[in-house]
Amino acid sequence: MLFHIQSSNGLAIYDQVVRQIKFAVANRAVQAGELVPSVRELAKQLAINPNTVSRAYRQLQDEGVLESVRGMGMQVTARALDQCRQARLELIRARLQDVLEEARQSGLSGDDIRRLVDESLA
Repeated sequence: MLFHIQSSNGLAIYDQVVRQIKFAVANRAVQAGELVPSVRELAKQLAINPNTVSRAYRQLQDEGVLESVRGMGMQVTARALDQCRQARLELIRARLQDVLEEARQSGLSGDDIRRLVDESLA
């Protein structure tokens, strides 16, 4: 599981960790029951504070994506796949809505927007 943190994108680092883990689960790069890297290991890999990783893991645990396994670490829960796929769709939908709103405000017609989307998907 590879992570990439961008300090310049305006999103808190712990939010980036949360999103990337959710996307990894949604893409099946990480399976239910699989252990995620330890707090120290991930903090070292990303060159970030361990408290930041701990905060991200705690949020994922609160959301039911991760669970603590005594003596082992944190693992992906059985219900995480559906949950993470839904979260991914909601995030992409929100970002797409923002882009569409900006396109409308810039004066693009529905046909122009559709053409841009079609070109991007081709």
